[in-house]
Order: sequence, then structure tokens, then C-alpha cells
Amino acid sequence: MEMNPVPGSRPAGRVEFEGFSDEESAELTRAGVLVSTIEQLKAWARANSLWPLTFGLACCAIEMMGTGASHYDLDRFGIIFRASPRQSDVMIVAGTVTKKMGPLLRRLYDQMPDPKWVVAMGSCATAGGPYVRSYAVMKGVDQVVPVDVYIPGCPPSPPALIYGLNKLQEKIRMEARRKVGRA
Repeated sequence: MEMNPVPGSRPAGRVEFEGFSDEESAELTRAGVLVSTIEQLKAWARANSLWPLTFGLACCAIEMMGTGASHYDLDRFGIIFRASPRQSDVMIVAGTVTKKMGPLLRRLYDQMPDPKWVVAMGSCATAGGPYVRSYAVMKGVDQVVPVDVYIPGCPPSPPALIYGLNKLQEKIRMEARRKVGRA
């Protein structure tokens, strides 16, 4: 008898094939058949190979660099930093965005290929941070580009950035499931 570690979930190794009997599902599983949609396959590839454009503007950038170092190793998640917006699909905005920097940030965002996502890292990028009352500081990067994930903190720790990037990966997968559900 096979033990199931999570009560109420299906047994490990058992896959439900929609429209097939239990015997046919078992035979397909033994044969190594994978059933998916092209949208789900593309979402899996996109979510597991994020290439962020680093846009470090202040102290949050130091934490972002620390996250990319060997101790945290973002490569294990398929996340590889790129220096060119044309090679990136994620923009991590880490730090204070000034009003003069806003148009440049938008230009870099427009140069990124679709689909693209934006992560606002730290309280300065999300809402202006301690400089929110300054005439020169934007009250969040979402005034310039659409933001998909907000990571709070001043500055956020490397595990917080990893958590935010994992949430972005989940969001990419969920978008594909919604597309499949509408079709």
C-alpha cells in the first residue's frame, strides 16, 4: 500500500488524464506520456528561465548583487542577470527613481521584448521610501512602468528577493492556466 504524505491529495506518481478511464490513464503514465498545452509549456519555459535586467539605483542594488552571488545562487532557479534590455524579460528596479530617471527607465522597458515583467524592489521603488516628500523623487516606479511584483523592505534581504522572483514565476504559470481556461 502506497502512503500519501498529504491527506486529501492524489497519490504520488498517479496522473489523471481527462477523458480516459483509470486503466488507460495508468497505461499512459507507464508509457511516460506527458499531457499539456503549448501555452503551459511556454509558461513553464518562461518561468524557469527568467533573465532580469538589473536596474540598481541605490542601496537595494547591493542586496540584489548579493542575491546573485554564490551563497544564494539564483542560477539554480534559471535566473541569469543580463546587462542588455534586449536580452531581458524581467526588469528589477532596485532603489530610488527620480523624475529625471523616469523617462530613461521607460525607454529601457520599451526596449525589452514581450512578454516582460517588472519587479519593484525596496520601499523606494515601491512608494518613494524615506525620500517620498522630495520634489525630485517619484512616488513609486509604477508611475512609469507596470509593476508585477512588489518586494517590501529597506533594503529587502536576498531571501526576500528570491521569494519575490518565485512569486513572479508562479504568476507566469497562472497566466498560462487562465489563457488555457478561456480557450
